[in-house]
Amino acid sequence: MEKITKETYLKWYEDMLFWRKFEDKLAAVYIQQKVRGFLHLYNGQEAVLAGALHAMDLTKDRMITAYRNHVQPIGMGVDPRKVMAELYGKVTGTSKGMGGSMHIFSKEHRFHGGHGIVGGQIPLGAGMAFGDKYHGSDAVTLCYMGDGAVRQGSLHETFNLAMLWQLPVVFVCENNGYAMGTSVARTSFSTDIWKLGLGYEMPCGPVDGMNPVTVAQEMSKAIERARSGGGPTFLEMKTYRYRGHSMSDAQHYRTKEEVEEYKKIDPITQVLDIIKEKKYATDEEIKKIDKRVKDLVKECEEFAEKSDYPPVQQLYDMVYEQEDFPFVQHKL
Repeated sequence: MEKITKETYLKWYEDMLFWRKFEDKLAAVYIQQKVRGFLHLYNGQEAVLAGALHAMDLTKDRMITAYRNHVQPIGMGVDPRKVMAELYGKVTGTSKGMGGSMHIFSKEHRFHGGHGIVGGQIPLGAGMAFGDKYHGSDAVTLCYMGDGAVRQGSLHETFNLAMLWQLPVVFVCENNGYAMGTSVARTSFSTDIWKLGLGYEMPCGPVDGMNPVTVAQEMSKAIERARSGGGPTFLEMKTYRYRGHSMSDAQHYRTKEEVEEYKKIDPITQVLDIIKEKKYATDEEIKKIDKRVKDLVKECEEFAEKSDYPPVQQLYDMVYEQEDFPFVQHKL
């Protein structure tokens, strides 16, 4: 794994803080009805992404996840202004405003989306890994899912084939404890989700998902195993979300005291504490980072606000064009 340095910690701090503030802004404009539909926020889980990005080769590795998918493409290199615009439903968005909150995609940056069907991305992730292996690429696919999605039968079918064919894929369960609103303890006899890999003799284990260092270390091992032909890995990232499943979640299943307790091990705070302890940055330098983050969030918001909505014609451009069905005219 690439060494974790002063620069790594400073990048982690700035990236994770931006992701947090970016989504805080989304929550604010959602209340103003500028962002419609569902909105699933990542607040508290940022270390899972930060650590993974440190271990990945962004020139070839892929990522696929569920609908909590706004900051991952930004981490993979997608322009955050376009992500914000997509959530606004604007034509300048990553999918010209046609995907919205739950379906951010970027073929260029190998981010293959948020998927609305629970667990639907699991076989797709294995399929992409199969494609890379078939074509002789040494790319690795990171396939994310929530703790609720592991109850889907498609996970077991996929695990079986991934091991049988030794696919270059890392399966990651982001266990934030509550799925859509029901605790793991109420849905599973065993609360150690990582043990699901044992039934397929898949390398697996639990990871502290609130610390980017532990995430980077374990993800690096899994990625290198996959890249070298060693097959898949299943990691359970034990993390926590500070907001509800979506903006419409009243969160009656947990107490405010529990949320505050988890905020004591906030990944952003953990990284900032290391920066201060090791004197990686002065208070003035940290303030400059904070200002850059604030300014970039504002820039994203202004870009989305000023962008146009898609023209009606785009509805027709986004369906399949058939030569023997000339009644729908396409312009793209």
